[in-house]
Amino acid sequence: MQSRSPASRTGRPRSATADAAILAATREALVELGWSKLTLGDVATRAGVAKTTLYRRWAGKNELVVDAVAELFDALELPDRGSLAADIEGVVLQFATILALPEAKSGLMAVVAEATRDDALRERIRASVVDRQKRLVLEGRARAQARGELPAEPDPASSARTVDLIFDMVAGAVVHRTLVSAEPADEEWVRGFTRVLLHGLSD
Repeated sequence: MQSRSPASRTGRPRSATADAAILAATREALVELGWSKLTLGDVATRAGVAKTTLYRRWAGKNELVVDAVAELFDALELPDRGSLAADIEGVVLQFATILALPEAKSGLMAVVAEATRDDALRERIRASVVDRQKRLVLEGRARAQARGELPAEPDPASSARTVDLIFDMVAGAVVHRTLVSAEPADEEWVRGFTRVLLHGLSD
């Protein structure tokens, strides 16, 4: 899986193997130590790399944890189940499964809390998690339009606003359900959520 660490610098080429080991070690440390006790030194030891290797790639713990969590969400795929409703249900169930992972819960909640007072970190979360996962909305909408389930939206500005709205509704509901309310986003809940998302409360 491709690393989402900062832009490469001049000098020795980056090692994809080292990046993967560092991100995996970060997630492991999050589960075992928690946010407050996690240090770059501990991550380096777990990953089997020098601490300077981490500092060449990430400015600090915040950025490292964002990238480690973002890699989890890169595993999301939009299944082709034959209908828009079924496709949404499939990807939402995947999303809920990832959010249930201890490393996803602890990491995402921690960086979101830190981002309330760190504009640069908030932008990194937007770029590394939010903007990257909007690909799922774009793919799902295009597929539904090709099936004739959704109308075309030729105006680029209007189309972008729609994508943002759909993403915010899905991500907001699932994150609140799993991480804030601490309730399961099981198949029954996901079916009900999808029905409301597609048809509103009047259906």
